[in-house]
Amino acid sequence: MTRAFLIVLDSVGIGGAPDAEAFGDAGSNTLAHIARECAAGRAEQGRSGPLRMPVLDALGLGAAVRLASGAEAPGLGVTPQGMWGAATEVSRGKDTPSGHWELAGVPVPWDWGYFPDTVPAFPQDVVAKVCELAGVDGILGNCHASGTEIIDRLGPEHMRTGRPICYTSADSVFQIAAHEESFGLPRLIALCQGLAPMLHAMNIGRVIARPFVGAPGHFSRTANRRDFAIAPPAPTLLDWAQGAGRVTHAVGKIGDIFSHRGITHLHKGKDDAALFEHLDGLARDAEPGSLTFANFVEFDSLYGHRRDVSGYARALEWFDTRAGAFLNRLQPGDLALFTADHGNDPTWHGTEHTRERVPVLMSGRGAGQIGLCAFADVGASVAAHLGIPAQGPGRSFL
Repeated sequence: MTRAFLIVLDSVGIGGAPDAEAFGDAGSNTLAHIARECAAGRAEQGRSGPLRMPVLDALGLGAAVRLASGAEAPGLGVTPQGMWGAATEVSRGKDTPSGHWELAGVPVPWDWGYFPDTVPAFPQDVVAKVCELAGVDGILGNCHASGTEIIDRLGPEHMRTGRPICYTSADSVFQIAAHEESFGLPRLIALCQGLAPMLHAMNIGRVIARPFVGAPGHFSRTANRRDFAIAPPAPTLLDWAQGAGRVTHAVGKIGDIFSHRGITHLHKGKDDAALFEHLDGLARDAEPGSLTFANFVEFDSLYGHRRDVSGYARALEWFDTRAGAFLNRLQPGDLALFTADHGNDPTWHGTEHTRERVPVLMSGRGAGQIGLCAFADVGASVAAHLGIPAQGPGRSFL
């Protein structure tokens, strides 16, 4: 039986979402704008020159950018040798769960809950619950913030008082940062897990534990992040595969995003390099007929939100090199499908995700254009490749 590898390059959007204006993102284009900055010599930190992604471009990356948005991405322009297209999201959000669930065949049927961009941002009953669970007399933050900035700013007070740092963003999320040593990692995880049911009832998508270490002026977040997400509203591609008796492998934060439903084996790592080691191993060892679903988050977390064009370009070029070696390890009949869940244009205003279409690039199914498709079509197509029944609104493009 053939295998499938569904690989999400977190936030690598390609512009052109028809409803981008409603999100304040009309004109955003993560990949095209990075490519333009590289070609103009404005992304020279740790790399130099035009953006180089020959492996994914050969599958159709540059062509997908042009299809999605009409934009040119300098350096990406070869004739595609894979099957390629661009996907459009219908869920009313530009967040991680919405994108991943819909790629797995389940659009979000509700409106997410959000916290206002005010100080304080959180209702008093939520603050009281945090204090009760943590055994503290107050919280710090209580606002919209960048995670690294608020840790630098409030970390010293957090270590003095023991009060957790609570913040949110334009996403449907409640984040709690705490020092792994002075506050305690198990205590932070228990706090987030205990708070999650209350916030899920408010349609807040995720409660995220954001542990950090270090001393004032030298704080750094660790790899021990945990997301407590609302469960998907219907069975997803992972459930379909497991229900058909197939083994499923979740690489990276896929387990957290899907509330650990439909997952046989979980593969975690401290960074994207460690996650790619897992992916390479699965290319060699994954069972016949299995599904591997992987997320590579550092494009988003380290470079998109921080508006670091050079860093984002370095990460893309690194990934492309690793993708070439990975594809060479696949077996005859395997499908590798590369896509993304939303955009995070590092040239855009603010620090939030951007509403964009995403690439759909396939190796193992010949060459050709699939055109514009829906996010949910990705899950239906992977299911079709595996020969398992699909549910939901998606239609296979294979």
